[in-house]
Amino acid sequence: MGLREGGGEGVILLVNMMASLKELCGGLPLSPLPANRGRDPSVPHAPVRTPNLTPEEKRLALQNALRYFPPALHGTLAPEFAQELREYGHIYMYRFCPTLRMRAYPINQYPCETRHAAAIMHMIMNNLDPDVAQIRTETTMLLFHNVCVCVQFWLVFHYLSTMSEEQTLVMYSGHPLGLFPSLPSSPRCVITNGMVIPNYSSRENYERMFALGITMYGQMTAGSYCYIGPQGIVHGTMLTVLNAGRRYLGTSDLRGCVFVTSGLGGMSGAQAKAAVIAGCVGVIAEVDEVPLQKRYEQGWLMEVTKDLDNCIQRIREARRAKMALSLGYHGNVVDLWERLWQEYERTGELLVDLGSDQTSLHNPFSGGYYPVQLNVSQANQLMHTDPLRFRTIVHESLRRQVAAINKLSEEGMFFWDYGNAFLLEAKRAGAEVEKSGGGATEFKYPSYVQHIMGDIFSLGFGPFRWVCTSGNPADLVQTDDIATAVLEEISATVNERVRQQYSDNIHWIREAAKHNMVVGSQARILYSDQRGRVSIALAINKAVADGRVTSPVVISRDHHDVSGTDSPFRETSNIYDGSAFCADMAVQNIIGDAFRGATWVALHNGGGVGWGEVMNGGFGLVLDGSEEAGKRARMMLNWDVSNGVARRCWSGNANAYETIQLTMQNQRELRVTMPYRIQDNHVVDQALRKYN
Repeated sequence: MGLREGGGEGVILLVNMMASLKELCGGLPLSPLPANRGRDPSVPHAPVRTPNLTPEEKRLALQNALRYFPPALHGTLAPEFAQELREYGHIYMYRFCPTLRMRAYPINQYPCETRHAAAIMHMIMNNLDPDVAQIRTETTMLLFHNVCVCVQFWLVFHYLSTMSEEQTLVMYSGHPLGLFPSLPSSPRCVITNGMVIPNYSSRENYERMFALGITMYGQMTAGSYCYIGPQGIVHGTMLTVLNAGRRYLGTSDLRGCVFVTSGLGGMSGAQAKAAVIAGCVGVIAEVDEVPLQKRYEQGWLMEVTKDLDNCIQRIREARRAKMALSLGYHGNVVDLWERLWQEYERTGELLVDLGSDQTSLHNPFSGGYYPVQLNVSQANQLMHTDPLRFRTIVHESLRRQVAAINKLSEEGMFFWDYGNAFLLEAKRAGAEVEKSGGGATEFKYPSYVQHIMGDIFSLGFGPFRWVCTSGNPADLVQTDDIATAVLEEISATVNERVRQQYSDNIHWIREAAKHNMVVGSQARILYSDQRGRVSIALAINKAVADGRVTSPVVISRDHHDVSGTDSPFRETSNIYDGSAFCADMAVQNIIGDAFRGATWVALHNGGGVGWGEVMNGGFGLVLDGSEEAGKRARMMLNWDVSNGVARRCWSGNANAYETIQLTMQNQRELRVTMPYRIQDNHVVDQALRKYN
């Protein structure tokens, strides 16, 4: 809604929008109350939840919701909140859902006292952009997931609009506890999500606590206000597919190779675009027509079909033509896997080379996985009316899915777990995924971290990202050019293994611009190591200072990174010293980021593989062109990478050992405890025999 040259209409639009943002920052609209429009049936919503609250707990949930309002309003609000709790299993407070178009407005349009607060607002609004969020109303829950989702949104914006550089906004699982005095060097916002005593961090307790409004599902970048849409995972998926080809197929040329997977929602929607950039044939199954059609309209899917015969025909044609293709199959992935096996039995032709799965199996019984026996509407109804039967059907579907995958794998397909808890839930369902003699984090198939991305993490490479808060595409072009130049300069000075990663990412930046990666804010992501991240951040900060970039830039990263996440079935699945189930790294990371200069930090329980299965954290840091911003970026980014590399080194990873040694040579202040390697295992064996 920017100004138009030579016309007054643009001025009117801008003034109206600014007035709306000002109203949004004015606190809760209580006098008069906004109209209760209820749940909008025209937009997608999360499935109905079944928390099974006792009468006492229902009373408590209602009391928890009403404490945001003066008693004079309780008589009006209590009945509608009780109705929402009964109908949806949660109090969403739809009456207070803002009517303002959610998008990442330019930073100078937010009515704030500090640019740092305005940057946080910009990032929150981007998370809620319908083009970014799969389910916008309930995506608000990924930010303000507590009782009164929409009410908390109003309060947070009010606090951010009034905060000074000597205050910090404290967020308890979506609830804004308030503004507290702090130092100018302190984070302006500290976020914790789902911080539950470990013995109570179960899936069943989550449903109850969420309904009570006392905790939230952490998620990953959305919960730390840093989600940039599917672009983030497009890049990671592209690198995963490229490196899978190198490892499993012995080639970087994936033309004519077929990659079969599932999911086209918020995160998994990236798979189609990633397959095309990697040069292969990507076939992605999706049961829900809404996200499938959305990806097609965005240009992320090249073709869509509902017919399995047509799907198989297009796979054959694309294989023969060695064309890059993203094909969306509107149907259940179990049907697709079983049909691929039937084709092999009938013709002897293996039509799939690489396989994975990105359904949301961290949440298998509340809409994350749709079993093959039911259509979407039937599944949504049954998970609410008969959750135990739905659970049984999900397990049956998983067993069928794994059976087909196992048969295809025996004939030469390479399958990996994408860290979405697919193999974990399949094991719980009784599917044949056990690895003979495997450890606690090992299955019949590797996770993509164990076989593909883990060694890249141990080199210090991970998903570094930035957002141009001006909203100006020209600023993104400028920062893309800066990052490319930095990586090209560094790549001339590193070994071949590291140079390969730089080369992949230089290719990515150039391809990203061609493939219209931006959804929502003007953002970019790439994988870089410690040296690259620091150098890119300092170069961008200098560009802001001299006006080549017109407004501050927020730097961040995915939580799925070198140091940010302790997740034994994903990010730390290749940690084999027994500490894969420990969370010191993720907790230490956000503490260290906080006092080394981050503008905001977040620590979460949940995200990716499920509540109680992972601890992860992230940060945002505003580059405003100041010397202070440069100092913060250098100090914080060095720690943010070295922490995880040092931990991976201590666990025995050879890449991490070499990487941290080189880092210590370049940073005299860095001193890391290095492990001694066991040179003679007979010493250990003899000692155990003697005392057993």
